[in-house]
Amino acid sequence: MTIKTVLAGTALAAGLAVSLMGTAQADGSRVQVGVLDCTVAGGTGFIIGSTKKLWCSFKKTDGSREKYSGTIRKYGIDIGSTDKTNIAWAVFAPSKKISYGALAGDYGGISAEATVGGGIGANALIGGSRKSFALQPFSVQTQTGLNIAAGIASLELRAR
Repeated sequence: MTIKTVLAGTALAAGLAVSLMGTAQADGSRVQVGVLDCTVAGGTGFIIGSTKKLWCSFKKTDGSREKYSGTIRKYGIDIGSTDKTNIAWAVFAPSKKISYGALAGDYGGISAEATVGGGIGANALIGGSRKSFALQPFSVQTQTGLNIAAGIASLELRAR
């Protein structure tokens, strides 16, 4: 992996992150119901994809919290390895009223990240119960390692 490739990947990830941050807020049919903060296990990308475990805390706008665990999979270019990663998503739903465990389910969307020592990434996902939740990058994910990835992401969340 050349430095030119890594810099191009970093620029792509940064651009994607910035463009994705406003997507759900612009959609007037959804309201923010909280923030999902996740820790993703480190691992190695296998050129065409990766699978990593994650553990999350969902802080609702009313201050209550729920715990989730799951798996994030990436399909597309994923070359290199990363240490533990932190990702925060703003969670949007059709209304502020959501039941306990409602985020559980399957999500799909797009992903991009680049890492040389320290790195950035973004994942925008739609899913959950009745595909009614949007997970938008609340802050750019932070990670360490040597990695470049872009493609489709899927997330499986389970209430704990």
